[in-house]
Amino acid sequence: MAENRNRRRVVVTGYGMITPLGPDAETTFGRAAQGHSGIDWITAFDTRGLPCRIGGQVDDRWLPPDGAADRYGRLVSRGLRLLLAAAAEAAGRARFLEIANRERIAVSVGSHGANPTVAEVLFLHRFSDGEGHWDVPGLLAAGGYDHHIFYRRKPDIAPTFLAERYRCGGPNVSVVSACAASAQAIGEAVRYIREGRCDAALAGGCEATLTFTGFVGFSLLKAMAEKYATPQAASRPFDRKRNGFVMSEGAGALVLEEMEHARARGAEILGELLGYGDSADAYRITDTHPTGEGAALAMRRALADAGLPPEAVEYINAHGTSTTQNDIAETKAIKTVFGDRAKQVPVSSNKSMLGHTIGAAGAIEAILTLLGLREGVLLPTINHEFPDPKCDLDYVPNAARRVPHRVALSNSFGFGGQNACLCLGRCDG
Repeated sequence: MAENRNRRRVVVTGYGMITPLGPDAETTFGRAAQGHSGIDWITAFDTRGLPCRIGGQVDDRWLPPDGAADRYGRLVSRGLRLLLAAAAEAAGRARFLEIANRERIAVSVGSHGANPTVAEVLFLHRFSDGEGHWDVPGLLAAGGYDHHIFYRRKPDIAPTFLAERYRCGGPNVSVVSACAASAQAIGEAVRYIREGRCDAALAGGCEATLTFTGFVGFSLLKAMAEKYATPQAASRPFDRKRNGFVMSEGAGALVLEEMEHARARGAEILGELLGYGDSADAYRITDTHPTGEGAALAMRRALADAGLPPEAVEYINAHGTSTTQNDIAETKAIKTVFGDRAKQVPVSSNKSMLGHTIGAAGAIEAILTLLGLREGVLLPTINHEFPDPKCDLDYVPNAARRVPHRVALSNSFGFGGQNACLCLGRCDG
Protein backbone atom coordinates (compact mmCIF):
# COMPACT_ATOMS: atom_id res chain seq x y z
CA MET A 1 0.00 0.00 0.00
CA ALA A 2 2.84 2.44 0.84
CA GLU A 3 4.43 1.71 -2.53
CA ASN A 4 1.16 2.59 -4.25
CA ARG A 5 0.89 5.90 -2.38
CA ASN A 6 4.44 6.98 -3.18
CA ARG A 7 4.53 6.19 -6.90
CA ARG A 8 3.74 8.56 -9.76
CA ARG A 9 -0.03 8.93 -10.15
CA VAL A 10 -1.63 8.78 -13.59
CA VAL A 11 -4.63 10.96 -14.37
CA VAL A 12 -6.88 11.55 -17.37
CA THR A 13 -6.87 15.03 -18.90
CA GLY A 14 -8.64 14.27 -22.16
CA TYR A 15 -10.97 11.73 -23.71
CA GLY A 16 -12.73 11.25 -27.02
CA MET A 17 -14.67 8.62 -28.92
CA ILE A 18 -16.76 7.95 -31.98
CA THR A 19 -19.29 5.12 -31.81
CA PRO A 20 -22.55 3.88 -33.33
CA LEU A 21 -24.31 6.05 -30.73
CA GLY A 22 -22.59 9.32 -31.51
CA PRO A 23 -19.69 11.37 -32.92
CA ASP A 24 -18.16 12.16 -29.52
CA ALA A 25 -17.93 11.03 -25.92
CA GLU A 26 -20.64 13.24 -24.44
CA THR A 27 -23.22 12.30 -27.09
CA THR A 28 -22.44 8.59 -26.77
CA PHE A 29 -22.70 8.71 -22.98
CA GLY A 30 -25.91 10.73 -23.08
CA ARG A 31 -27.63 8.36 -25.47
CA ALA A 32 -26.38 5.32 -23.56
CA ALA A 33 -27.72 6.80 -20.32
CA GLN A 34 -31.12 6.95 -22.03
CA GLY A 35 -30.86 3.28 -23.03
CA HIS A 36 -30.62 3.88 -26.77
CA SER A 37 -29.21 1.23 -29.11
CA GLY A 38 -26.78 1.92 -31.94
CA ILE A 39 -27.43 -1.44 -33.61
CA ASP A 40 -29.22 -1.61 -36.96
CA TRP A 41 -29.24 -3.37 -40.32
CA ILE A 42 -25.83 -3.25 -42.01
CA THR A 43 -25.70 -1.03 -45.09
CA ALA A 44 -21.93 -1.00 -45.61
CA PHE A 45 -21.97 -4.19 -47.73
CA ASP A 46 -24.40 -6.74 -49.12
CA THR A 47 -25.40 -9.06 -46.27
CA ARG A 48 -27.85 -11.26 -48.20
CA GLY A 49 -27.41 -14.92 -47.24
CA LEU A 50 -25.46 -14.22 -44.05
CA PRO A 51 -26.93 -15.60 -40.82
CA CYS A 52 -26.27 -12.26 -39.08
CA ARG A 53 -27.09 -9.06 -40.96
CA ILE A 54 -26.86 -6.44 -38.24
CA GLY A 55 -24.10 -4.35 -36.70
CA GLY A 56 -23.15 -1.10 -35.05
CA GLN A 57 -22.17 1.27 -37.86
CA VAL A 58 -20.70 4.73 -37.35
CA ASP A 59 -22.54 7.34 -39.39
CA ASP A 60 -20.25 8.45 -42.23
CA ARG A 61 -21.29 12.05 -41.63
CA TRP A 62 -19.46 11.95 -38.28
CA LEU A 63 -16.11 10.96 -39.81
CA PRO A 64 -13.43 13.53 -40.57
CA PRO A 65 -13.13 14.07 -44.33
CA ASP A 66 -10.52 12.12 -46.27
CA GLY A 67 -8.50 15.30 -46.54
CA ALA A 68 -7.94 15.19 -42.77
CA ALA A 69 -5.21 12.64 -43.48
CA ASP A 70 -3.26 15.25 -45.49
CA ARG A 71 -0.68 13.77 -47.82
CA TYR A 72 -1.15 10.32 -46.31
CA GLY A 73 -4.76 9.93 -47.38
CA ARG A 74 -4.24 6.62 -49.17
CA LEU A 75 -2.61 5.10 -46.09
CA VAL A 76 -5.59 5.83 -43.90
CA SER A 77 -8.10 3.04 -43.36
CA ARG A 78 -11.60 3.58 -42.01
CA GLY A 79 -10.44 2.39 -38.60
CA LEU A 80 -7.68 4.98 -38.54
CA ARG A 81 -10.12 7.71 -39.60
CA LEU A 82 -12.25 6.73 -36.60
CA LEU A 83 -9.21 6.93 -34.35
CA LEU A 84 -8.26 10.36 -35.72
CA ALA A 85 -11.71 11.63 -34.75
CA ALA A 86 -11.47 10.25 -31.22
CA ALA A 87 -7.89 11.47 -30.76
CA ALA A 88 -8.77 14.97 -31.96
CA GLU A 89 -11.53 15.21 -29.36
CA ALA A 90 -9.24 13.94 -26.59
CA ALA A 91 -6.35 16.20 -27.62
CA GLY A 92 -8.56 19.26 -27.80
CA ARG A 93 -10.07 18.63 -24.37
CA ALA A 94 -6.61 18.13 -22.83
CA ARG A 95 -4.93 21.04 -24.67
CA PHE A 96 -2.53 18.28 -25.65
CA LEU A 97 -0.43 20.31 -28.07
CA GLU A 98 0.47 22.75 -25.29
CA ILE A 99 2.71 20.14 -23.64
CA ALA A 100 6.21 21.48 -24.21
CA ASN A 101 8.45 18.41 -24.14
CA ARG A 102 7.08 16.25 -26.95
CA GLU A 103 9.85 13.68 -26.50
CA ARG A 104 8.27 12.70 -23.19
CA ILE A 105 4.89 11.70 -24.69
CA ALA A 106 4.06 8.05 -25.49
CA VAL A 107 1.51 6.69 -27.95
CA SER A 108 -0.12 3.33 -27.22
CA VAL A 109 -2.91 2.00 -29.44
CA GLY A 110 -4.91 -1.21 -29.67
CA SER A 111 -5.24 -1.80 -33.41
CA HIS A 112 -5.41 -4.72 -35.82
CA GLY A 113 -5.01 -2.95 -39.15
CA ALA A 114 -7.51 -3.07 -42.00
CA ASN A 115 -9.05 -6.18 -43.55
CA PRO A 116 -8.53 -6.60 -47.31
CA THR A 117 -11.50 -5.74 -49.46
CA VAL A 118 -13.14 -8.29 -51.74
CA ALA A 119 -11.90 -6.30 -54.75
CA GLU A 120 -8.31 -6.48 -53.49
CA VAL A 121 -8.52 -10.24 -52.97
CA LEU A 122 -10.07 -10.81 -56.40
CA PHE A 123 -7.37 -8.75 -58.08
CA LEU A 124 -4.59 -10.87 -56.60
CA HIS A 125 -6.36 -14.13 -57.50
CA ARG A 126 -6.25 -13.16 -61.18
CA PHE A 127 -2.53 -13.95 -61.10
CA SER A 128 -2.76 -17.32 -59.35
CA ASP A 129 -3.32 -20.74 -60.88
CA GLY A 130 -4.91 -21.92 -57.62
CA GLU A 131 -2.07 -24.34 -56.90
CA GLY A 132 0.42 -21.99 -55.30
CA HIS A 133 1.99 -20.65 -58.49
CA TRP A 134 1.89 -16.94 -59.29
CA ASP A 135 2.33 -14.91 -62.42
CA VAL A 136 4.60 -12.44 -60.65
CA PRO A 137 5.78 -10.57 -63.81
CA GLY A 138 2.17 -10.15 -64.87
CA LEU A 139 1.14 -8.94 -61.42
CA LEU A 140 3.98 -6.42 -61.15
CA ALA A 141 3.40 -5.13 -64.66
CA ALA A 142 -0.38 -4.98 -64.50
CA GLY A 143 -0.81 -2.02 -62.23
CA GLY A 144 -4.08 -1.50 -60.45
CA TYR A 145 -2.99 -3.01 -57.14
CA ASP A 146 -2.56 -0.25 -54.58
CA HIS A 147 0.65 -0.77 -52.62
CA HIS A 148 -0.80 1.39 -49.86
CA ILE A 149 -2.83 -1.69 -48.89
CA PHE A 150 0.35 -2.97 -47.24
CA TYR A 151 0.39 0.01 -44.90
CA ARG A 152 -3.33 -0.02 -44.16
CA ARG A 153 -3.08 -3.61 -42.99
CA LYS A 154 -0.17 -2.92 -40.59
CA PRO A 155 -1.38 -2.74 -36.96
CA ASP A 156 1.36 -0.24 -36.09
CA ILE A 157 0.24 2.34 -38.65
CA ALA A 158 -2.22 3.75 -36.09
CA PRO A 159 0.23 4.68 -33.29
CA THR A 160 2.84 5.75 -35.87
CA PHE A 161 0.36 8.09 -37.53
CA LEU A 162 -0.72 9.59 -34.20
CA ALA A 163 2.90 10.06 -33.13
CA GLU A 164 3.63 12.07 -36.27
CA ARG A 165 0.40 14.05 -36.17
CA TYR A 166 0.83 15.08 -32.53
CA ARG A 167 4.66 15.13 -32.49
CA CYS A 168 5.01 12.47 -29.80
CA GLY A 169 8.61 11.27 -29.50
CA GLY A 170 8.23 8.87 -26.58
CA PRO A 171 7.54 5.12 -26.58
CA ASN A 172 5.32 4.03 -29.47
CA VAL A 173 3.47 0.73 -29.27
CA SER A 174 0.70 -1.16 -31.03
CA VAL A 175 -1.18 -3.77 -29.01
CA VAL A 176 -2.77 -6.62 -30.96
CA SER A 177 -4.82 -8.69 -28.54
CA ALA A 178 -8.35 -8.84 -29.93
CA CYS A 179 -11.05 -7.48 -27.61
CA ALA A 180 -8.53 -6.63 -24.85
CA ALA A 181 -6.30 -4.56 -27.15
CA SER A 182 -7.18 -0.98 -26.26
CA ALA A 183 -7.56 -1.70 -22.54
CA GLN A 184 -4.08 -3.20 -22.59
CA ALA A 185 -2.82 -0.23 -24.61
CA ILE A 186 -4.11 2.10 -21.89
CA GLY A 187 -2.63 -0.10 -19.16
CA GLU A 188 0.79 -0.16 -20.81
CA ALA A 189 0.72 3.63 -21.17
CA VAL A 190 0.00 3.87 -17.44
CA ARG A 191 3.08 1.77 -16.76
CA TYR A 192 5.26 3.99 -19.00
CA ILE A 193 4.22 7.07 -17.02
CA ARG A 194 4.63 5.42 -13.64
CA GLU A 195 8.10 4.16 -14.58
CA GLY A 196 9.17 7.67 -15.53
CA ARG A 197 9.68 6.81 -19.18
CA CYS A 198 7.30 9.60 -20.17
CA ASP A 199 5.12 12.30 -18.61
CA ALA A 200 2.06 11.91 -20.83
CA ALA A 201 0.53 9.49 -23.30
CA LEU A 202 -2.12 9.31 -26.00
CA ALA A 203 -3.70 5.88 -25.63
CA GLY A 204 -6.74 4.06 -26.99
CA GLY A 205 -7.89 1.89 -29.85
CA CYS A 206 -9.89 1.57 -33.04
CA GLU A 207 -11.70 -1.05 -35.12
CA ALA A 208 -13.64 -1.08 -38.39
CA THR A 209 -14.44 -4.67 -39.36
CA LEU A 210 -17.90 -4.17 -40.85
CA THR A 211 -16.76 -5.40 -44.25
CA PHE A 212 -17.55 -8.69 -45.92
CA THR A 213 -14.04 -10.06 -45.30
CA GLY A 214 -14.07 -8.89 -41.70
CA PHE A 215 -17.57 -10.17 -41.03
CA VAL A 216 -17.66 -13.59 -42.67
CA GLY A 217 -15.03 -15.13 -40.39
CA PHE A 218 -17.08 -14.48 -37.26
CA SER A 219 -20.13 -15.80 -39.09
CA LEU A 220 -18.31 -19.07 -39.74
CA LEU A 221 -17.36 -19.27 -36.05
CA LYS A 222 -21.06 -18.99 -35.09
CA ALA A 223 -20.08 -16.30 -32.60
CA MET A 224 -22.54 -13.60 -33.64
CA ALA A 225 -26.22 -13.17 -32.86
CA GLU A 226 -28.38 -14.98 -35.41
CA LYS A 227 -31.76 -14.80 -33.69
CA TYR A 228 -33.33 -11.41 -33.06
CA ALA A 229 -36.72 -9.80 -33.43
CA THR A 230 -35.18 -6.41 -34.23
CA PRO A 231 -31.55 -5.30 -34.59
CA GLN A 232 -31.86 -3.13 -31.49
CA ALA A 233 -32.90 -6.13 -29.35
CA ALA A 234 -30.14 -8.49 -30.54
CA SER A 235 -27.37 -7.65 -28.08
CA ARG A 236 -28.62 -8.85 -24.70
CA PRO A 237 -25.75 -9.54 -22.28
CA PHE A 238 -26.53 -11.79 -19.32
CA ASP A 239 -30.08 -12.36 -20.61
CA ARG A 240 -31.25 -15.97 -20.88
CA LYS A 241 -32.16 -15.52 -24.58
CA ARG A 242 -28.77 -14.15 -25.66
CA ASN A 243 -27.27 -16.04 -28.58
CA GLY A 244 -24.19 -14.17 -29.73
CA PHE A 245 -22.49 -10.81 -29.95
CA VAL A 246 -23.17 -7.98 -32.41
CA MET A 247 -20.13 -6.64 -34.24
CA SER A 248 -19.58 -2.89 -34.29
CA GLU A 249 -17.00 -0.28 -35.17
CA GLY A 250 -15.62 2.74 -33.37
CA ALA A 251 -12.64 4.32 -31.62
CA GLY A 252 -11.73 5.73 -28.24
CA ALA A 253 -8.74 7.77 -27.05
CA LEU A 254 -7.46 9.07 -23.71
CA VAL A 255 -4.80 11.61 -22.83
CA LEU A 256 -3.01 10.36 -19.72
CA GLU A 257 -0.57 12.40 -17.64
CA GLU A 258 1.46 12.18 -14.48
CA MET A 259 -0.61 14.07 -11.94
CA GLU A 260 1.92 16.78 -11.03
CA HIS A 261 2.72 17.31 -14.72
CA ALA A 262 -0.98 17.91 -15.39
CA ARG A 263 -1.33 20.26 -12.42
CA ALA A 264 1.75 22.25 -13.37
CA ARG A 265 0.28 23.16 -16.74
CA GLY A 266 -3.20 23.81 -15.36
CA ALA A 267 -4.91 20.92 -17.13
CA GLU A 268 -8.33 19.81 -15.94
CA ILE A 269 -8.12 16.42 -14.24
CA LEU A 270 -11.02 14.25 -15.34
CA GLY A 271 -10.27 11.05 -13.46
CA GLU A 272 -7.50 8.73 -12.36
CA LEU A 273 -6.15 5.37 -13.55
CA LEU A 274 -5.75 3.69 -10.19
CA GLY A 275 -4.74 0.23 -11.32
CA TYR A 276 -4.21 -2.13 -14.23
CA GLY A 277 -4.24 -5.92 -14.29
CA ASP A 278 -3.70 -8.31 -17.17
CA SER A 279 -3.56 -12.07 -17.56
CA ALA A 280 -3.92 -14.98 -19.95
CA ASP A 281 -6.45 -17.78 -19.67
CA ALA A 282 -3.80 -20.24 -20.89
CA TYR A 283 -6.70 -22.50 -21.76
CA ARG A 284 -7.84 -22.58 -25.41
CA ILE A 285 -7.34 -20.18 -28.29
CA THR A 286 -11.04 -20.18 -29.17
CA ASP A 287 -12.69 -20.43 -25.73
CA THR A 288 -12.85 -18.45 -22.52
CA HIS A 289 -11.89 -20.44 -19.45
CA PRO A 290 -15.27 -21.79 -18.24
CA THR A 291 -14.72 -20.72 -14.63
CA GLY A 292 -13.33 -17.28 -15.54
CA GLU A 293 -9.95 -17.94 -13.90
CA GLY A 294 -8.04 -15.55 -16.15
CA ALA A 295 -10.68 -12.84 -15.82
CA ALA A 296 -10.62 -13.12 -12.03
CA LEU A 297 -6.83 -12.92 -12.04
CA ALA A 298 -6.90 -9.71 -14.13
CA MET A 299 -9.41 -8.09 -11.74
CA ARG A 300 -7.40 -9.10 -8.68
CA ARG A 301 -4.22 -7.74 -10.24
CA ALA A 302 -5.92 -4.44 -11.08
CA LEU A 303 -7.07 -4.08 -7.47
CA ALA A 304 -3.65 -5.04 -6.13
CA ASP A 305 -2.05 -2.52 -8.48
CA ALA A 306 -4.45 0.14 -7.18
CA GLY A 307 -3.76 -0.86 -3.58
CA LEU A 308 -7.47 -1.35 -2.98
CA PRO A 309 -9.55 -4.18 -1.50
CA PRO A 310 -12.55 -5.57 -3.42
CA GLU A 311 -14.81 -3.73 -0.95
CA ALA A 312 -13.73 -0.41 -2.51
CA VAL A 313 -15.28 -1.20 -5.90
CA GLU A 314 -18.73 0.33 -6.39
CA TYR A 315 -19.40 -0.57 -10.04
CA ILE A 316 -18.11 -2.95 -12.71
CA ASN A 317 -18.30 -2.18 -16.42
CA ALA A 318 -18.46 -5.76 -17.67
CA HIS A 319 -17.00 -7.18 -20.86
CA GLY A 320 -20.51 -8.60 -21.29
CA THR A 321 -20.49 -9.72 -24.93
CA SER A 322 -23.94 -11.39 -25.06
CA THR A 323 -22.45 -14.81 -25.79
CA THR A 324 -23.54 -17.75 -23.68
CA GLN A 325 -20.06 -18.74 -22.58
CA ASN A 326 -18.54 -15.31 -21.87
CA ASP A 327 -21.38 -13.98 -19.75
CA ILE A 328 -21.44 -17.05 -17.50
CA ALA A 329 -17.64 -17.07 -17.15
CA GLU A 330 -17.51 -13.35 -16.31
CA THR A 331 -20.27 -13.77 -13.74
CA LYS A 332 -18.28 -16.59 -12.12
CA ALA A 333 -15.12 -14.47 -12.16
CA ILE A 334 -16.87 -11.58 -10.40
CA LYS A 335 -18.16 -13.98 -7.75
CA THR A 336 -14.65 -15.37 -7.30
CA VAL A 337 -13.19 -11.90 -6.69
CA PHE A 338 -16.01 -10.34 -4.67
CA GLY A 339 -17.36 -13.37 -2.82
CA ASP A 340 -20.56 -12.82 -0.86
CA ARG A 341 -20.59 -9.15 -1.85
CA ALA A 342 -20.79 -9.89 -5.60
CA LYS A 343 -24.57 -9.52 -5.76
CA GLN A 344 -24.39 -6.06 -4.18
CA VAL A 345 -22.00 -4.63 -6.80
CA PRO A 346 -23.79 -3.17 -9.85
CA VAL A 347 -22.52 -4.67 -13.12
CA SER A 348 -23.55 -3.54 -16.59
CA SER A 349 -22.54 -4.00 -20.22
CA ASN A 350 -22.23 -1.11 -22.67
CA LYS A 351 -22.24 -3.68 -25.49
CA SER A 352 -25.99 -4.08 -25.04
CA MET A 353 -26.25 -0.64 -26.70
CA LEU A 354 -23.03 -0.30 -28.69
CA GLY A 355 -22.41 -3.85 -29.82
CA HIS A 356 -18.85 -5.16 -29.70
CA THR A 357 -16.26 -2.74 -31.08
CA ILE A 358 -13.51 -5.39 -30.72
CA GLY A 359 -10.14 -3.59 -30.48
CA ALA A 360 -11.80 -0.29 -29.56
CA ALA A 361 -14.04 -1.74 -26.84
CA GLY A 362 -11.65 -1.37 -23.91
CA ALA A 363 -10.98 2.30 -24.57
CA ILE A 364 -14.61 3.22 -25.28
CA GLU A 365 -15.86 1.39 -22.19
CA ALA A 366 -13.14 2.87 -19.96
CA ILE A 367 -14.18 6.37 -21.04
CA LEU A 368 -17.86 5.60 -20.44
CA THR A 369 -16.91 4.28 -16.99
CA LEU A 370 -14.99 7.49 -16.33
CA LEU A 371 -17.97 9.62 -17.41
CA GLY A 372 -20.22 7.56 -15.17
CA LEU A 373 -17.93 8.29 -12.23
CA ARG A 374 -17.99 12.00 -13.00
CA GLU A 375 -21.75 12.17 -13.52
CA GLY A 376 -22.76 9.72 -10.80
CA VAL A 377 -24.56 7.53 -13.35
CA LEU A 378 -24.51 3.75 -13.81
CA LEU A 379 -25.20 2.94 -17.47
CA PRO A 380 -27.76 0.18 -18.04
CA THR A 381 -27.71 -3.24 -19.61
CA ILE A 382 -30.60 -2.95 -22.04
CA ASN A 383 -32.56 -5.90 -23.45
CA HIS A 384 -32.35 -7.64 -20.09
CA GLU A 385 -35.79 -9.27 -20.06
CA PHE A 386 -35.35 -12.94 -19.18
CA PRO A 387 -33.24 -13.67 -16.08
CA ASP A 388 -30.66 -16.43 -16.43
CA PRO A 389 -30.17 -18.44 -13.23
CA LYS A 390 -26.48 -18.79 -14.17
CA CYS A 391 -26.15 -15.01 -14.44
CA ASP A 392 -27.60 -13.79 -11.16
CA LEU A 393 -25.86 -10.49 -10.39
CA ASP A 394 -27.22 -6.95 -10.46
CA TYR A 395 -26.82 -6.05 -14.15
CA VAL A 396 -28.52 -2.60 -13.91
CA PRO A 397 -31.30 -3.89 -16.18
CA ASN A 398 -32.82 -1.63 -18.84
CA ALA A 399 -32.57 1.76 -17.09
CA ALA A 400 -29.63 3.85 -15.90
CA ARG A 401 -29.28 4.67 -12.22
CA ARG A 402 -28.12 7.90 -10.64
CA VAL A 403 -25.70 6.62 -7.99
CA PRO A 404 -22.63 8.57 -6.83
CA HIS A 405 -19.57 6.31 -6.86
CA ARG A 406 -15.80 6.80 -6.74
CA VAL A 407 -14.14 3.52 -7.80
CA ALA A 408 -14.99 1.24 -10.73
CA LEU A 409 -13.53 -1.60 -12.75
CA SER A 410 -13.69 -1.88 -16.54
CA ASN A 411 -13.22 -5.41 -17.92
CA SER A 412 -11.96 -6.40 -21.39
CA PHE A 413 -11.42 -10.06 -22.27
CA GLY A 414 -9.99 -10.92 -25.69
CA PHE A 415 -10.69 -13.78 -28.06
CA GLY A 416 -7.78 -16.12 -27.43
CA GLY A 417 -7.66 -15.68 -23.67
CA GLN A 418 -6.16 -12.20 -23.20
CA ASN A 419 -7.61 -10.39 -20.20
CA ALA A 420 -7.31 -6.79 -19.08
CA CYS A 421 -8.92 -4.85 -16.23
CA LEU A 422 -8.64 -1.13 -15.56
CA CYS A 423 -9.41 0.32 -12.14
CA LEU A 424 -10.63 3.90 -12.49
CA GLY A 425 -11.33 6.48 -9.87
CA ARG A 426 -13.08 9.81 -9.56
CA CYS A 427 -10.55 12.57 -8.99
CA ASP A 428 -11.75 15.94 -7.71
CA GLY A 429 -8.36 17.49 -7.17
